[in-house]
Amino acid sequence: MAREKLIARARAQYTDYIVKEAMELMDFLSSQMPQASRTKLKSLLSKRIVFVDNVITTQYNFPLKPGMKVQISREKGNKEFHSHLLKIVYEDAYIIVIEKMQGLLSVSTDRQKERTAYHILSEYVKRSGRNNGVYIVHRLDRDTSGLMMFAKDEKTQYTLRDNWHDIVTDRRYVAVVTGEMEKNAGCITSWLTDRTLYVYSSPTDDGGQKSITHYRTIKRANGYSLVELNLETGRRNQIRVHMQDLGHPIIGDGRYGMEEVNPIGRLALHAFKLCFYHPVTGELMRFETPYPGDFKKLFLKKQEKVNKVE
Repeated sequence: MAREKLIARARAQYTDYIVKEAMELMDFLSSQMPQASRTKLKSLLSKRIVFVDNVITTQYNFPLKPGMKVQISREKGNKEFHSHLLKIVYEDAYIIVIEKMQGLLSVSTDRQKERTAYHILSEYVKRSGRNNGVYIVHRLDRDTSGLMMFAKDEKTQYTLRDNWHDIVTDRRYVAVVTGEMEKNAGCITSWLTDRTLYVYSSPTDDGGQKSITHYRTIKRANGYSLVELNLETGRRNQIRVHMQDLGHPIIGDGRYGMEEVNPIGRLALHAFKLCFYHPVTGELMRFETPYPGDFKKLFLKKQEKVNKVE
């Protein structure tokens, strides 16, 4: 009975609709809420309280397909959120999933106490209750962008942390690395030793943590490779160190690569996919963000330079 109450609490925030035929999102909302004006429906979208398959969707002409789930939050007053450093892609009574921008710390450190994703979200949830908070489940490097999850209570935090490898079914990154990858796919295994300022890699067991990264080469062009990475283990700086081990460091990586190779002014690493079983409802949750646009630009055909005539 207690578990049923927890599940009900997680789902009580939303009104659910299942799409039965292909149509645009606005037309679907109109069909489900015929009493609401188009202005009202657009307001729901602009307030970021409409979800399609668990992802906040604001595009009025978003194409829906049969079987998709559309949800509308009932807690309309608490959903206003504006930050250029992160965006909320999903929230319920137990978890928050965000997309973090590059350059933002996940949490503060002993040396760095500046604004973090944790602090931004803490301020946000406290607006709906002074005792509300967020709890750290996992982290992304400061210069890595992409999807992260936070818990909204300690019990959910412990459930996620203690069962992370059973709960998380798919966690992938995309990176742009220097040079053209020799293989279309492969697996890197090494033992990593974290010495605070630098992570050292050994091909044999030297007492470090065994670390495994699977990779797939998506594209090669202009002296770069676009690589998709799937972590079997999640050590600090694991992807960055393993790409250095392969001789193809991530562009913009001054620690494990060549900082001067930085055509987009950032570390070219993005956590684009996160799939997991909800820690309370058991529902499979899937989140995916597009590859960053500046990654894609590196693979466009080079334009011939045209000298201006003075």
